[in-house]
Amino acid sequence: MRTSERVYSALREEILEGILAPGAPLGEIEQSERLGVSRTPLREALSRLQADGLVAARGGRGLVVAGLSLEDVRHLFEIREALEVKAASLAAQRRDPAVFEGLRDELRDAGERLASEASRDGFYALTARMDAEIDQAAANPYLLAALRSVRAHVARLRRLSSDDESRLREATQEHLLIVDAIIDGSPTMAAHATELHLHRSLASILRSVNAADPEEIPA
Repeated sequence: MRTSERVYSALREEILEGILAPGAPLGEIEQSERLGVSRTPLREALSRLQADGLVAARGGRGLVVAGLSLEDVRHLFEIREALEVKAASLAAQRRDPAVFEGLRDELRDAGERLASEASRDGFYALTARMDAEIDQAAANPYLLAALRSVRAHVARLRRLSSDDESRLREATQEHLLIVDAIIDGSPTMAAHATELHLHRSLASILRSVNAADPEEIPA
């Protein structure tokens, strides 16, 4: 793996996991020393992260981890709805039912073990795998490329609501509705179930940030 690729992956993971919080400075000297690399691959990595929308220039401070405003969140969910609803609909038409039957069993089991942090981490990994299987079943490389870009930002929003156990249990049922519709080969129901899930997810995030600074939402 090229050094710039390794640095990009490391910084991206730290941003998505919240280790590098919104507004955190990304000075070249400090980051190159911390990561043990020269400034050239670091610049390449930061340039890619800026193109992803995860890093932004801030006057007088150089590059910083990008924040997410309420307007950003709403815009993100608008594009999520367009892309994910279509992906679920296509997946219902083109799926291998056995794949989604296995996911359904895993979702049911995961939903019963959400009290511990380890179980929540497993649930997040499972829903990410579900997204990947839907993408693969949809079999549209252009749609997949667009979704890959959006999901980097979606991952940053997870901490705003997903650690609420009651919301996680609701989300489990919503994911099961999506999977059931895909197994049944119903594009209309898969689309409706996905739209419902996104609507409730957005409402949960907006409730979670109600008492926070409305202009800068932490990931």
